[in-house]
Amino acid sequence: MTIQLNGPGVTIDDVVAVARGGEAVELTATALDAMARARAVVDRMTEGEPRYGISTGFGALATVSIPPERRRALQVALVRSHAAGMGEPVEDEVVRAMVLLRARTLALGHSGARPLVAKGMVNLLNAGISPVVPEYGSLGASGDLAPLAHGALALLGEGEVMVDGVRKPAAQALAEAGLEPIELAEKEGLAVTNGTDAILGMLCLAIDDTRRLLAQADAITAMTVEGLLASASPFAADLQTLRPQPGQTVSAANLVTMLADSPIVASHDTPDDTRVQDAYSIRCTPSVHGAVRDTLAHCTAVAEAELASAIDNPMVMSDGRVESCGNFHGAPLGFAADFLAIAVAEVGAIAERRMDRMLDHTRSQGLPPFLAEEVGVDSGLMIGHYTAAAMASDNKRLAAPASVDSLPTSGMQEDHVSMAWLAVRKLRKVIDNVRRILAVEYVCAARAIDLRAPLQPSPATDALRQRLRAEVAGCGPDRYLAPELQAAEELLRVGALGDALADLGITLE
Repeated sequence: MTIQLNGPGVTIDDVVAVARGGEAVELTATALDAMARARAVVDRMTEGEPRYGISTGFGALATVSIPPERRRALQVALVRSHAAGMGEPVEDEVVRAMVLLRARTLALGHSGARPLVAKGMVNLLNAGISPVVPEYGSLGASGDLAPLAHGALALLGEGEVMVDGVRKPAAQALAEAGLEPIELAEKEGLAVTNGTDAILGMLCLAIDDTRRLLAQADAITAMTVEGLLASASPFAADLQTLRPQPGQTVSAANLVTMLADSPIVASHDTPDDTRVQDAYSIRCTPSVHGAVRDTLAHCTAVAEAELASAIDNPMVMSDGRVESCGNFHGAPLGFAADFLAIAVAEVGAIAERRMDRMLDHTRSQGLPPFLAEEVGVDSGLMIGHYTAAAMASDNKRLAAPASVDSLPTSGMQEDHVSMAWLAVRKLRKVIDNVRRILAVEYVCAARAIDLRAPLQPSPATDALRQRLRAEVAGCGPDRYLAPELQAAEELLRVGALGDALADLGITLE
């Protein structure tokens, strides 16, 4: 598959395909024409009133006029000086998403960059060359200045890049790929550094991760329901119609699907079961998981709006005007990332409570303490729960919003910034933590189901149990636990649970 980059029309799935799947990218003729028209506007502005970023300095230096013979040097100086990030490099998938989305904005034809600049970015993607972008440097306004500048250095044949996991000078990587460095012209230094592309790319990747996590969370919850001999009655469709929250309806339906034809559930659905109702962490799972789904829907809408936006400053308009604006400010994305972090953290919080019930023999409906083989000698899965609890606690800290903060910079010219980069960076950490928490619950629930033998689980939950058993052994004496938890995490990361259910013709929403 080749992603046709037309400017508008880029989807979250396109971003994922390029960032994670390594799909090729191609600029369309329409995009090339739009960029050429915008460039013609910039080329006509060599004289007359000052134009920000074309004939002036940047930020607090916007009042400094730059003579024509120094304007191209200004663009290169901008990229070099703004490539001031520090810390460990961000992930390759983040860099690829950033480069794709910056090319997307240029392709809209409102930035005034020549087509060859966007072509240079596409060439990097298709050659598998990822600029090295440090962790810190973005305040989320004027967008991702430092990260984008590090990305732009590679176009100039400067800085460092990663190719097939090997770090090397950009000039060397370009030469090996048969690519030539480009020389920036007026406005282009600003056009390649002024945007929210890394923030947006990370939000798109987080949305993709969260979609998968929510289906996995419902599936693993169903296993826990069986392990705890809990009731499936609260998930009935007619109960959900009494509270028509969209996400809750989806989550409850997933649980009903997973628990269909479960001998374990049927075994205690009798008048002899004296329990009136299950704990909140079981009974209210659709309410919590559903609310996260609804939050995800809102954040997806924000990301999709940004994917349709021209993010730069100044903007080259179709009528020939060049106007300063604030489209680069990351507030919409920062708010969405903070909101999603709060919501996703709750998936881990309720999962931790469910597994705690499975491990506590006073509340687990007859399971041995900590699901141990030889109680007293063996600790079972006790410390796996500790690990999950530590990450659930960490998520409470990470869920504190970053977007309510602002530190003025650039001599008070940039006096209110979004901190959206920090918001989305910590969202990614929350997602990673929740995946690991669910992996621990997966291991616990599978063992709890094993211990209910000869009662059998539903076909759907049994498929997930057997998929885990291909990587992680079942009940037995204590053994080195960390590799087993990591194996479960990897199954979630690669989507193996969905594949196992697909073999049964089951797809969770």
